[in-house]
Amino acid sequence: MKVIQGKKSNTGASPQKKASLEICIVRIYILAFFIFLFFGAIVLRLFSLQVASYEAYKALAYDQHSIFKSLIPKRGEIFLRDREGVYPVAVNRETKMAYAVPKEVENLDETASRISEVLGLDRNELRERLDKPEDMYEILKHRLSDEEIEKINLLKMKGIRLADEDYRYYPAGELASHILGFVGWKDNNFGGRYGTELYFEDSLKGEEGNIFHKKDASGGWISTMEKEITQAKDGDSLVLTIDHIIQYETEKILKSAVEKHGADRGAIIVMESGTGKILSLANYPAFSPNEYSKVENMEDFRNIAVSDSYECGSVFKTITLASAVDAEKINPDTTYIDTGLVSQSGYNIENSDGKSYGRQTMTEVLEKSLNTGAIYAEKTIGNRNFSDYVKRFGFGAPTEAEIYGEAAGNIANLKNLKSDIQFFTASFGQGITVTPLQLINAYNAIANGGKLMKPQILEKVVKSDGAEEEIAPQEIRQVISKRSASEVSQMLLSVVKNGHGKRAGVPGYLVGGKTGTAQVAKRGEKGYEEGKTIGSFVGFAPIDNPRFTVLVRIDDPKDVEWAESSAAPTFGELMKFLLEYANIEPTEKFTEKELSEFYATHTLSTNFIKKKEDDKKEDKE
Repeated sequence: MKVIQGKKSNTGASPQKKASLEICIVRIYILAFFIFLFFGAIVLRLFSLQVASYEAYKALAYDQHSIFKSLIPKRGEIFLRDREGVYPVAVNRETKMAYAVPKEVENLDETASRISEVLGLDRNELRERLDKPEDMYEILKHRLSDEEIEKINLLKMKGIRLADEDYRYYPAGELASHILGFVGWKDNNFGGRYGTELYFEDSLKGEEGNIFHKKDASGGWISTMEKEITQAKDGDSLVLTIDHIIQYETEKILKSAVEKHGADRGAIIVMESGTGKILSLANYPAFSPNEYSKVENMEDFRNIAVSDSYECGSVFKTITLASAVDAEKINPDTTYIDTGLVSQSGYNIENSDGKSYGRQTMTEVLEKSLNTGAIYAEKTIGNRNFSDYVKRFGFGAPTEAEIYGEAAGNIANLKNLKSDIQFFTASFGQGITVTPLQLINAYNAIANGGKLMKPQILEKVVKSDGAEEEIAPQEIRQVISKRSASEVSQMLLSVVKNGHGKRAGVPGYLVGGKTGTAQVAKRGEKGYEEGKTIGSFVGFAPIDNPRFTVLVRIDDPKDVEWAESSAAPTFGELMKFLLEYANIEPTEKFTEKELSEFYATHTLSTNFIKKKEDDKKEDKE
């Protein structure tokens, strides 16, 4: 029997194969570990983005809108006084601004080209601004028009966004334009220009917020690090002392007077006698703060009531005589002999009408506006004392009223105490310059028992947190005694009753004041402009308890020569309105004839007064 030998079977693995199998298993575990680690990193990253950095990325997710809201403060608003509260004159309205997120911009050249065309920006400058990948945002243009907003939305370009922003709006148009100024661009700065908007810029604009974000070594933002956002602080709102009804009527009356007399321009200030608060301040021509870019003559922006120094003429005689009365060198009944001429240092100084009046009292000096009488009063106190009184009344230095552009005037001619001729001319308002604000404040000191007050334009500050700060009236000094102020007030009353100020009178009330017709000095030259004058009237009422002090200035009226025919009737018209508006009852008897004559000689620009009188008649009936 043949035996066949078979192969031996192998039921176990060799050592080599076992080693290979173990290596494969290890590799699988290692791979699984790395896969787990990879997915773990993804989970951690998602946790960081969606939980740890939720607030920061939420801001980005909403087109950075909340970031802008946090960084850009709202400008404080401006209000005028109103009997029932406040009247808004400078407010914020919403519009859109365009901004870019540079790191999101895909095609730099195309984006710069198309956006520059829509927004009217320089293409190359815009490209530079967009080429800043490290910036979170780059503001492109403020206050877009509806057309620009629509075009930006239609373009749908990556990295170009819109955000809400406020812009300045003046709901009353030209009202109080020289007081307010406007908000606009100058070079690369956006803010207040002229007026209250500029003077109180730091308070109104608020404080911008900011973002702090850590960067890596290359300068890029580390997205996983927390951002620090400092919230913006909104600006303070301001309530001015200006009464919007008085301001409105003042502007109407001033415009009527300037146009009636064909004058170059004019200014009026109304002050509350007891406090120094400015109730209205008007210049004409005026402008619209909403359309300031359309103003062709930059001079129209100047607030001549505070910025324009001028030789005020005979209204200054009141200051001269008040000084002499207070120094007890004269009284209202003191007399001198008017020869119509004073010769000094080779100059002959005459009365404005060229006449002589013989023996005259100091009251008659003001009534007839005699230059020689003012010189006599100045001589009684001497040059040094006169100079000191002029300074005490506030001339030669700014009043420090919180109004943009205030001038100091010029009384340099009073430095040389030996130059009598300079002091003589200064006694009747020539050779020195003053501002309308200085002049009314000096008269207001007489109305206020000799107390000089700081002119006040700011009534209240309302902080962004709602806290309110009331501004109290501020007394500067006692310029003359109360007795002297009373005596001078009676002299001014006589000017309106018997002198050149008759057309400033108001039937039923005791009104005091003084006219002044001044020559206009040539710019940069000696002498005066031929045929040009500035008419002024300053006064207050009622004399026994003054409530309102008013200054009127009319520049170069073409149809009349003297202030008694231009500034004086304008003063009377406005003062009648003020007394009626304040419900101050008449203290003096007057006839219907006197009232009719008043209306016949005044061009009333409003029916307010007549309407009140008609209402009174209806009540009686």
